[in-house]
Amino acid sequence: MANDIAYTKNYTTILDEVYQRAAVSTVLNSPRRMRRAGHNAKEIMIPKISVTGLGDYTRNEGYKTGSITYEFETKTFNYDRGIKLVADVMDVEEAGVLDCFIEAGAELQRTQVAPEADAFTFATIASHAGVTPVEEDLSKATAADVLASLRDVTNAMDEAEVSTGSRILFITPTLKGTLDDFSLANPTRSNAVLTRFARIVEVPQTRFYTAITLNSGEASFGYSKAASGKAINFMVVERSAVIKFDKHVASKVFDPSELENLDSYMMKYRKYGIVELFDNKLAGVHVSAAKA
Repeated sequence: MANDIAYTKNYTTILDEVYQRAAVSTVLNSPRRMRRAGHNAKEIMIPKISVTGLGDYTRNEGYKTGSITYEFETKTFNYDRGIKLVADVMDVEEAGVLDCFIEAGAELQRTQVAPEADAFTFATIASHAGVTPVEEDLSKATAADVLASLRDVTNAMDEAEVSTGSRILFITPTLKGTLDDFSLANPTRSNAVLTRFARIVEVPQTRFYTAITLNSGEASFGYSKAASGKAINFMVVERSAVIKFDKHVASKVFDPSELENLDSYMMKYRKYGIVELFDNKLAGVHVSAAKA
């Protein structure tokens, strides 16, 4: 009879993870005072003010009479997503991985929450009323082509008096690589237009569409490019033009003793927030999208 020997197995704590970047759109997060303003209600009322310009002062009549317009625009929270992850207590304990939910939580953030948050942010900006993506085929573009397109954008924003101090260029890694390979020794072109941006952020194409579908979780989870969506080449955003923050984020792991109908461990995660634009600052947004 052959010997039946069970060999000892060693386990490591190093995870076999999928490649995934963290969120890249957090640079657009709104300041704390905006978060405080949206703390208690489903909608945020944004004050808008405008005044008339100057007129002639005459010694007989004095000042001309102008006016002040003070009104509010309503912005509604538009992102409410969550998930419940369940694992049978025996599966967890027999595998000897009681800390799996700690790892699962990190994996959820990195591979699901962050990509979806980015995709939602960029798609919401690109599809906002008053923002019209400019279609251009940059699939085989040279650095000179990309620089020329960026110069057109910066010229328009400069003439519209959009601040350069917080102007951010979001661009695909492929096009950023094209710019990186551009030689300063080129006698006919300069990449000085890149100095018109306070920051350059690379966005993977899988998160960079003009429209996405947030899947319900019935047939599929996560997000996907909408049928009407186009791949974004690059996006220029002046940071103060964006309203973006999470009003509520909840994450909790439940012990089997806390669940009435399941002998399982459970993790719940929910994220509720808003991505919007100020109506008076649309000149600070430009979207370049691939042609259909």
